[in-house]
Amino acid sequence: MKKISISILALTTLFACESDFLNTVPKTNIAENEAFNTPGKMLAQVNNLYGQVQNASFYGGRFIVFNEQRADEFGQNDGNAATGSAVWQQSVASTNDFVNNVWSAGYTAINASNILISKLQGTTVVSDSIAKLYTAEAKFIRALSYLSLVQTYAKPYALNPKGLGLPLRLTPVTSSGSNDLARSTVVDVYEQILKDLNDAETGLPVAYSTPLLNTSRAKKSTAIALKSRVYLIQGDYENVVKEAKKLVSSSAPFQYSAGSLTNRLESNFATIFGGSYTGTEAIFSIPFANSTTETPPSQSALAFNYVSQPIIFLTTAGISSNPALNTTSDARAGLISTNAAKQKLLRKFNITTAPFRDYVPVIRYAEVLLNYAEAAANMNDLTTATALLKAVRNRSNPSFAFPEADINSKEALTGTILTERRIELLGEGFRLFDLQRKLQTLPAKTGSIGTAPLVLVTSSNYIWPIPSGEISANKLMVGN
Repeated sequence: MKKISISILALTTLFACESDFLNTVPKTNIAENEAFNTPGKMLAQVNNLYGQVQNASFYGGRFIVFNEQRADEFGQNDGNAATGSAVWQQSVASTNDFVNNVWSAGYTAINASNILISKLQGTTVVSDSIAKLYTAEAKFIRALSYLSLVQTYAKPYALNPKGLGLPLRLTPVTSSGSNDLARSTVVDVYEQILKDLNDAETGLPVAYSTPLLNTSRAKKSTAIALKSRVYLIQGDYENVVKEAKKLVSSSAPFQYSAGSLTNRLESNFATIFGGSYTGTEAIFSIPFANSTTETPPSQSALAFNYVSQPIIFLTTAGISSNPALNTTSDARAGLISTNAAKQKLLRKFNITTAPFRDYVPVIRYAEVLLNYAEAAANMNDLTTATALLKAVRNRSNPSFAFPEADINSKEALTGTILTERRIELLGEGFRLFDLQRKLQTLPAKTGSIGTAPLVLVTSSNYIWPIPSGEISANKLMVGN
């Protein structure tokens, strides 16, 4: 790779020009040895990392939709392959564009992180403190990307930690001939993710100067929150609690305060999705600024898939039938509507015409509370688990009281917390991975285009196949 394509961003200082923070449209090509030779170009490369995650096939929208299509909360209206009908039907092949695109987006972000980490070692272009910050951000992006990919293309950690994971690419690939790399084990990948997140926590700042930067750029609480997710996937409840305690006060109202930053539940659930998008609950989100060139194309936008067309709709067999989502007493029910076809639609993402500028939430404070609650319940700390569960429910329905039978034992409380995750995080891409980390069958489902079969944990299509493009380019790669 003789040249590196980078984004020329309006940002020239660490905290300037927030509206163009993630403008990732390439404006020029410059020689590799000139791409990192000024502080401004270094910063452009940092912002480019977030732009890679913002890719329309990744957290720009499509990756979230794919995870919901593969799970059981949504039916499919459109039989067109371009809208993911094969994804919903659990029948994608290694040659499928989506299978290849997600892999490519993830590894592009990983390689961009590796390049930047390498260039920052011993640099004199920026100060040591800035180099430490940028390195920490790159490690966070690398960790998030690897976590997304290992959950998508490798069997769950709980099934076999020593099973086939992913190629662990930790050094830059800047020329041809560097493709061949065997798959590391699942546990090796998770260990690298946690190493990166621990390093990121050390090097990241407590806060930035504006709410937008606090939402869209990794900080200490961002790395900590993602660690709580990783440990939950591993079933390491002790470490989930350890990390969550860094962000959750010991008593209600639960919150995290450090420096100028406060993270806590929004008092109004709808504000998370229809306000400034940069409130106290937003630990990390993918923003879309006021630019038509930055927003996702229609078929990748969450509102397009959930509302405008809709490509997918909430099934009556899923969580949408839960009483919490069918009462005026719970604010979350207010983000569900019914269309002319009498289908229930999720309206968390409600900018229904282009440009689609809904922010994509990646980590919310509510998730941290639920991660903590589930871990505490599994460790028989029912008092803490119940208090955290009630905090999430009562934010949306202040008068609700859980029946005693739902919270008076470890088994009952854990089940209630998992149900609350389905209600609270509906449509945000969590359901598939929650099924898989619990080694549960992917249920059969019905949509307008027919039915999709159940998928057993032992079935080859429980995860996605290794992409044909990777198998073709990497002689040491073996398929699933």
